[in-house]
Amino acid sequence: MTLQKSLFAAALCFFAAATATAQTNTVTPNGAGPVAAKIPPDAYSPYLDRVFRIYNENYRLGPGDEISVRIKGQPAYSLEKAKVSPTGSIYHELVGEVSVMGLTTGQLTERLTNELGEYLKNPQVSVQLVEAASAKISVFGEVHRPGIVVMSRPMRLLDAISEAGGFSDTGKKSSVEVLRQQPDGTRVPMRVDVKKYLEGKGSPESNIPLQAGDLVVVHGNTKKALGNIGAIAGLGSFVSIVARGW
Repeated sequence: MTLQKSLFAAALCFFAAATATAQTNTVTPNGAGPVAAKIPPDAYSPYLDRVFRIYNENYRLGPGDEISVRIKGQPAYSLEKAKVSPTGSIYHELVGEVSVMGLTTGQLTERLTNELGEYLKNPQVSVQLVEAASAKISVFGEVHRPGIVVMSRPMRLLDAISEAGGFSDTGKKSSVEVLRQQPDGTRVPMRVDVKKYLEGKGSPESNIPLQAGDLVVVHGNTKKALGNIGAIAGLGSFVSIVARGW
C-alpha cells in the first residue's frame, strides 16, 4: 500500500509539473510580444507619433483620467495634474467645478479659455492628457486572464489580447471576434484572422486598432480542447491504475 501511495503521489507531481510547463510555454508564443520584438524600436516612430497624436486628440475624458491644465504666464493658476472626479469634473480655483465628461482635450481647452477669460486677459490655455484610465476594453473567451483591460494608450487587437495574458492553449487564433458598439446601441461583430498575421501572412490592417468600449472574444478551438481532455483522461487512467495497484 505504501508503494502504491508513493507512485500515486509521484504521478500527481508529474501531472502538475507538466501542466505548469505547458502554461508557461503557452503565454509568450501566443501573445503579441514576439511580433512586436521583430520590429526595431525606432522603425516606425513617425507612424507611432501620429497614432498617439490621433489617440490623444480624440480621447474622450472620463472619471479617473488625469490631465494637466497650463496657462501661459500664469503658473499660479495652472494645474500640473488634475484628476477627473467620479462625477466627471475637475476643480479650478477661478471657475470652480468644470464638467469635462465626454470632452476631448481640444474641446476642454476651448471651454476653459472661454471661462477663464472672465478672470484673466486673453488666457492661453493648454490641456494635455497625463494618464488615461476611463477608457476600457473587455477581453473574454480563451485567454489566460479574461476581464477588463484599461486602454491607457493606443491599442490594437493583439495588444489587448497580450494584456489579457495571451491566447490560452485552446484559443482559436483564426477566429477572433471584435464587437463594436454603434450610436444606436447595437454591436457590430468583426471577425479577425489573427493566426495569419502572427505567421506573417496577413496584412497589418488585420491587427485592427481598438476603440474604448470594444468587446474582444477569443473563441475556443474544439479540436485542441478535445485533445487536452483526452490527454488528461489518459493520465487520469494511469493514476487510477497505479492507485489500485493494477
